[in-house]
Amino acid sequence: QVQLVESGGGLVQAGGSLRLSCAVSGRTLSRCNVGWFRQAPGKEREFVAASSWSGPNTYSADSVKGQFTISRDNAKNTVYLQMNSLKPEDTAVYYCAAGWKPGLLVAEEYAYWGQGTQVTVSS
Repeated sequence: QVQLVESGGGLVQAGGSLRLSCAVSGRTLSRCNVGWFRQAPGKEREFVAASSWSGPNTYSADSVKGQFTISRDNAKNTVYLQMNSLKPEDTAVYYCAAGWKPGLLVAEEYAYWGQGTQVTVSS
């Protein structure tokens, strides 16, 4: 049974930083594509960032390029999302996901999801 548990969310002022963590169990992280998605109230879930298991490539949504960074520590089976220069529009529930299909930017391509962690950015 694969489980993903996010942590690190919270309330932060605009311009601040947070680092989200996603601990993966039940599967070796080094063989998984991993992604971060977010969902704001009243909006669709959207892609934030992803990391491919097959190489060093990472992908980020245009809205967070240069602001958010995805990384992984395969030895710890943990994925991170470093979020800098946070804005009120970054407020959302953030989810991590794991899978093996090639569509890293598409939520439906991921097989496993965490429960989400709330990030709130105050102005």
